[in-house]
Amino acid sequence: MHTMWKGSISFGLVNIPIKLHAATEDKDIKLRTLHNKCHAPIKYEKVCSVCGEEVKPEDIVKAYEYTKGKFVVLDKDDLEKLRKENEEKAVEIIDFVKIEEIDPIYFERSYFMSPSEGGIKAYSLLRKALEETEKVGLAKIIIRSKEQLALIRVYENTLVMETIHYPDEVRKAGDVPNVPSEDKVTKKELDTAILLIDQLTSKFEPEKYTDEYRTALLELIESKRQGKETVTAATKEPAAKNVTDLMAALQASIDRTKPTKTAVPRKKKTAKVKKEA
Repeated sequence: MHTMWKGSISFGLVNIPIKLHAATEDKDIKLRTLHNKCHAPIKYEKVCSVCGEEVKPEDIVKAYEYTKGKFVVLDKDDLEKLRKENEEKAVEIIDFVKIEEIDPIYFERSYFMSPSEGGIKAYSLLRKALEETEKVGLAKIIIRSKEQLALIRVYENTLVMETIHYPDEVRKAGDVPNVPSEDKVTKKELDTAILLIDQLTSKFEPEKYTDEYRTALLELIESKRQGKETVTAATKEPAAKNVTDLMAALQASIDRTKPTKTAVPRKKKTAKVKKEA
């Protein structure tokens, strides 16, 4: 399993060297966009919005737009130094709380935690302590240049880190439009709804739920492939190669530009007649 972060977690004087591994993966089917005319993939290039030039990666800088059209350019070295200074710090658990106190809206992404060399005993200690107290640890961590709140909990005998949103990143529910302030329902309607919920209530078994759209899409793709309903992307025609011998081409050029000689008529020789004395 790929390691995406290395560091340490501490609570009190206990320090646990750990590695983070992504606990989930995106199973979405990636569809390419093609040019309908020739079925070649569409390229998305970085182009300057003013001069229209294509911009190379080395010519791109990061900046913060503090007002419309005004930017503070941030130096790459400064950003890298700031990131390293924070990433190299040990992640300290600052609080222990009940997970029931955290609304699921705060949850963002899950990571499996594995102990690094020398951290197995401390890892086991934290796992057992969390199980016994039925609590989770709250910490701060920097992942991909972003400081995040995270909670540490036990999942199937493995410690899991869940990154969670800061309070100011969760929008206020009161700002949602058209939400009724009162429940204007009759008792009969409510009783019927509760009865329906009771009838549909079951134990949560995640394996019984599947992505039906993804399955159907894969089946559609495979049936088209088997039926030979495929296309081949057009390719650029290679530039015409000069297969003419270089010396022959040079000689032909010289011959073409060589001035034509005009024939000069020969002078007729006239016999000399000796004069008699």
